[in-house]
Amino acid sequence: MGLVIVLLIAAAIVWWWLAHRDGPPLPVGYSGPSSIVTARAEEYPAADSTLYFGQSTAGASQENHEQQEGEVRAVWLSYLDLEPMLTGKSQEEFTKNCGEAMDNMKQMGINTVIAQVRPFCDALYPSQYFPWSAYCTGVQGVSPGYDPLEILVREAHSRGLKLEAWVNPFRVRAANNSKPLSQQNPAGQWLEASDDAAVEYQGAIYLNPGRQKARELIINGIREIADNYEVDGIHFDDYFYPSPDESFDAAAYSDYQDGGGELTLAQWRRQNVGELVHGVHEALAQCERKILFGVSPQGNMKNNLNSQYIDIQAWIDAGDIDYLCPQIYYGFENESAPYQTVVQEFSSMVRDSGVKLYVGLAPYKLGQEDKWAGEDGKEEWKTSQSLLARQIQAAREQTGYGGFALFRYGSLFTPGEQVSGQVQSEIQAMKQLF
Repeated sequence: MGLVIVLLIAAAIVWWWLAHRDGPPLPVGYSGPSSIVTARAEEYPAADSTLYFGQSTAGASQENHEQQEGEVRAVWLSYLDLEPMLTGKSQEEFTKNCGEAMDNMKQMGINTVIAQVRPFCDALYPSQYFPWSAYCTGVQGVSPGYDPLEILVREAHSRGLKLEAWVNPFRVRAANNSKPLSQQNPAGQWLEASDDAAVEYQGAIYLNPGRQKARELIINGIREIADNYEVDGIHFDDYFYPSPDESFDAAAYSDYQDGGGELTLAQWRRQNVGELVHGVHEALAQCERKILFGVSPQGNMKNNLNSQYIDIQAWIDAGDIDYLCPQIYYGFENESAPYQTVVQEFSSMVRDSGVKLYVGLAPYKLGQEDKWAGEDGKEEWKTSQSLLARQIQAAREQTGYGGFALFRYGSLFTPGEQVSGQVQSEIQAMKQLF
């Protein structure tokens, strides 16, 4: 009898353990929180403990490497980054500075450098169309005595990095810049001749997208780079129309209407930018080797369409660009433009098109309050140690994803002292994805 009781008790214990080893029994019909957790994880990818808390990542890193073969991992090297490396420096000094920058990016796992070689209707290379950039010597139109773009290409390629030439299409001079334009600057020549192929607007100067000669100048400049340098791509940023203001190009639009044009002002402006993009595509298609062409618009689709007058979907449908790199400078908790939602919107644009989606990310925001993100999102960038890595992870799940770009070099490798520790944590988190 005693043995029977012992066996019954043992059986009860085993039953209880089996029933409770994965938690208490659930009521009939209860599906649990898995659907909520899954949805939340897709909206805000969780920081994996092996990724951010120093545990072994060998297996995860190998899996990431295999899954992301061919992923573009880019950094924007802007004129702000190039200025201390280049301005007033000898060829030897610039070569050394350039090599150190390339080494920094290579060691991080970056494979593509997007170098700003034509920032203000001027050039970091000898050009028959544009004067020497002021960022070479401090004065626009003065040669540094060597070719910075040639050095950038050589230093990148010698390390196995790709080098894309970043061109600012229409900007000539910012409103806060009072430095004179070179006599060789075509925009200055047009302004002096009262030719509205260049427009002075609110203290800044722009090439006029509504004038064919301005568009042809940009296209000829792209062809010049493609013919003379072994660049891997041509990259446009988001400087197209500066404003919806009708006065900006009123004369050009009036000429269009006088010639029988029936498009609205907005439609006509989008057509002008579209003709530029198509012209660049055609120029690059004539090259013997493949040179990628991509554009980096703002992350705000309404602004793109109705303020800068760029019809991205039309470019994609026409096959005029190889990749789209929207500046998705938002956090997951941004109230008006949450990162996940914006990435999905751009992903839907490239779906089934063959155009790759690169996501533009914002390390420059680290340590700062994001005052436009709303109450829930304004603190997101201030203390995060892995936000950029989680954004990359989220983007990898999207249709058409091809890579990411980080703005900008200085924000990653020469950050302010107050954010340097946070930046290093973010870099380490990203490196474990590569």
